[in-house]
Amino acid sequence: MASSPYLKPGFYDRAIAEGRHRDIVGGRWDETGRAQMALLLDHGLRPEHHLLDIGAGSLRLGCKAAAYLQPGHYWATDASREILLAGLAAEMGDVPEAQRPDAAQMIGDAGFAFPGVSEAITHAICFAVFPHIERENIDRALESLARFPALDLFLFTVFLVPEGQEGGPYRQPDGVVTHPAKPPRHMVEADLHALTAARGWRLERDDRMLPRGQVLFAARRG
Repeated sequence: MASSPYLKPGFYDRAIAEGRHRDIVGGRWDETGRAQMALLLDHGLRPEHHLLDIGAGSLRLGCKAAAYLQPGHYWATDASREILLAGLAAEMGDVPEAQRPDAAQMIGDAGFAFPGVSEAITHAICFAVFPHIERENIDRALESLARFPALDLFLFTVFLVPEGQEGGPYRQPDGVVTHPAKPPRHMVEADLHALTAARGWRLERDDRMLPRGQVLFAARRG
């Protein structure tokens, strides 16, 4: 089974050394960050909430969310802590100093266990990450998020495919071709509902158009 290019040895080190910390997280850096922030605000994020940004990369959302949230309320995880720290060093210039996250809130986490993240988390977002990982890691993320007692909302994106067409490549509305067993991956909506329900989550689909044809879901426990 093909794995994500983000997991190749040296991938992050080379990109950071070349000053490409923005480029390697999928392009449309500022546009995507603004879109993520708009989604969170539309779904009720307020300054007093505590946000976990899963697969945060070089903080395209983080530089906007940290400026909006109360100090200490933004947490980020990624398979590479180095890319998080690169974003923290380079992309917080417009964030008031008192609101800039501490480096301790930038957590390397390839296993979706969220180690050391504050249990005060009320909102979580995982944007354009699930299409790059195996389904068992999606399940692990859903399981791990259940340990946050105050978590009210989890937003995430996936690529969907019509039932019966999941076995081969599929061209999404924005032109990207997705696959059943290599990144970017797609899945059938019914399978997604079954996967999340098994971990105690209920889903609401948000049908606004997102970059590359991804589909947004809002998950709540129960």
